[in-house]
Amino acid sequence: MNQPIKTAQALHVLAKRAVKKLASHGCTVSTAESCTGGLIAKAITDVPGSSAVLCGGFVTYTNEIKIGVLGVDPDVIARHTEVSFACAEAMARCAREKTGSAFALSTTGYAGPSGGTDADPVGTVYIGIATPNGVRSERICVADATRTQVRITAAYCALQMLMDEMNP
Repeated sequence: MNQPIKTAQALHVLAKRAVKKLASHGCTVSTAESCTGGLIAKAITDVPGSSAVLCGGFVTYTNEIKIGVLGVDPDVIARHTEVSFACAEAMARCAREKTGSAFALSTTGYAGPSGGTDADPVGTVYIGIATPNGVRSERICVADATRTQVRITAAYCALQMLMDEMNP
């Protein structure tokens, strides 16, 4: 799905809401980030009180780290590539398992300005979420955006997925 570009201020506001909601539910979150490079974890830790809800985060920029540190099955990457629904879901699942958090968010994609494929052009990001009820992922595309805009928008969308998951 195509996403409008989000701002750093919008990301900060949403992170504050997410921390508050996690705390009010007594829940925790962890992250496994590739193309966002820790931006989701940073947005959360910019909020006072975030230590009560953030278990930890992984920046898994290379496949070797996705596999060796996070624990993603190498067959997932071999079959689907590192930029895919399957990889985003595996990253989120592994982060949740390793940290024991209630929720885990993941991102993998092409922030640009190079990279991408015909099927997944620059600006494509797969976002995974692991919850007590299972794992799912979404694909977003942030067209005609800078690298920073893609990363901020992806982090925003990941936090929005978390907020949506916590709503009954």
